[in-house]
Amino acid sequence: MMVTPVKASTTVLYDQDFENPTGFVDTSGGDVSQQSVNSLYGNQPVGFAFSQRFTVETLLITGNSAFGTGYSDSSGVGGNYALGMLADTSIPGGQDDLLGLAFNVGDNDFLNARLDISSIDSDKNNGPFLPTDGALPVFEFTLFDNPSGSLGTGSGLVLSSQQASGSISDRSVFDWTEVLLALDASASTNGNVILRIDLLSGNYAALDNLRIVASNTPGDFGKSVPEPASTLVFCIIGIGLLASRTNA
Repeated sequence: MMVTPVKASTTVLYDQDFENPTGFVDTSGGDVSQQSVNSLYGNQPVGFAFSQRFTVETLLITGNSAFGTGYSDSSGVGGNYALGMLADTSIPGGQDDLLGLAFNVGDNDFLNARLDISSIDSDKNNGPFLPTDGALPVFEFTLFDNPSGSLGTGSGLVLSSQQASGSISDRSVFDWTEVLLALDASASTNGNVILRIDLLSGNYAALDNLRIVASNTPGDFGKSVPEPASTLVFCIIGIGLLASRTNA
């Protein structure tokens, strides 16, 4: 009898809490830097590089300038820094910020990702962008085939795509929602893929604590993910699995 070997591997490709930017400068005077993400977080780890379209900001959560008082994050989930993105629908002539990360998943079938997202705003750089009663942030995560292995924000064959929404909060208050993704990479040409992160709606929002894992098991993040106080809901969106939960 011939036994077919079962692929079983899990590789952590990227793990970033954005707590150690290199040379952060509050370029806006409102706890927001428009320095490129790559200048602040490139080579973490050595050799890793981001791609972005337009400005993807870095927010100083523990500063004291945003909206005159600084941001509020009572949960502490965001630590000191997080990334901020603008949706192009937020202001007339607004720019659709994109963030791209290139990986090789090897012969694994899934690129799994976990991160935290939150509605937030800036009162600088032509802001505020949110209405006074807030806006629901909706992110889209798209996995592209990338045979050349080059950097970019993604184009060509879409392997998998999922959306995740956060919660409505005050302009200066972080209310984090944890997102768990399982993006199907099984149709990639040679394992090279690009993960594109895009804020579809919600005007402006933040992301933090990004962990990327290649695995043959959807939702395998290389270590257990603590259960939250609230209910964890799995659903099928696009191709693959998505889960999101709000931190109590």
